[in-house]
Amino acid sequence: MTDLRPVPLFHIAFYQFTRLEDVDAMIDCVRALTAELRGSVLLAPEGINGMVAGTAANLDAFEAALLAMPPFGGMPFKRSECKTVPFSRMKVRRKKEIVPLGITGVDVTAGTGINVSPAEWRELIRQEDVVLLDNRNSFEFRLGRFHNAIDPGVRSFRDFPEYVQAHVVDWKAKGKRVAMYCTGGIRCEKTTAWMREFDIPVYQLEGGILNYFKELPDAERDWEGECFVFDNRIALDTSLQETSTTLEDVYQGEPDGEWRLNRARRLDGDAD
Repeated sequence: MTDLRPVPLFHIAFYQFTRLEDVDAMIDCVRALTAELRGSVLLAPEGINGMVAGTAANLDAFEAALLAMPPFGGMPFKRSECKTVPFSRMKVRRKKEIVPLGITGVDVTAGTGINVSPAEWRELIRQEDVVLLDNRNSFEFRLGRFHNAIDPGVRSFRDFPEYVQAHVVDWKAKGKRVAMYCTGGIRCEKTTAWMREFDIPVYQLEGGILNYFKELPDAERDWEGECFVFDNRIALDTSLQETSTTLEDVYQGEPDGEWRLNRARRLDGDAD
């Protein structure tokens, strides 16, 4: 008897900062590997950043093929099951950076902040000398956040350095340490690499919010609300399950909400 049940779909997110000598050749290769998938993959001289969806078998083959390439050996993948089809098409594109901080010359491969596991993060953010920064956009913060986190009030990742520069002298004078988090970790990698020049202890949540939800079954102890994701699922709870949140819920009241809403509907957003 034929099984007519739909094949389960899964979503994976991944990134790796690594020097790519021939980005165009890598784009051709990744396009071939993603023929049976849907999503978005960005490649730049500084590495790869992607989120794609497909069946478990197709994703297994894709991951194995990428990991077999020397630049991407050891790259972690975050996988979650989908109820909603996350993407309608597949895009593989070349960019100047896989995540644009707005500051030139930041070399993540030269070093970043201190990576903290989810279990260690839980203890770190309870320390009185720690400034807990949400390294995401304000609309993401509003939807969900760690308890006692600070919203830098930015509309774009490129605005984040300005907030840091305005406060870092005061943090250092008060003997503070900085802990920051983002959805999957990539924004924090770029930011902490740049912040090394300020000579202040900076920590980043390993694997970001999604890894925290995956590793800690009681993540709701430290998290309030939901986590925005850049695909058709829109938001996940601490069990990595889709919620009923709509795009209108996310962007309503934002100064550039209408633009973001139209952009999201076209799925032109890039991976975190």
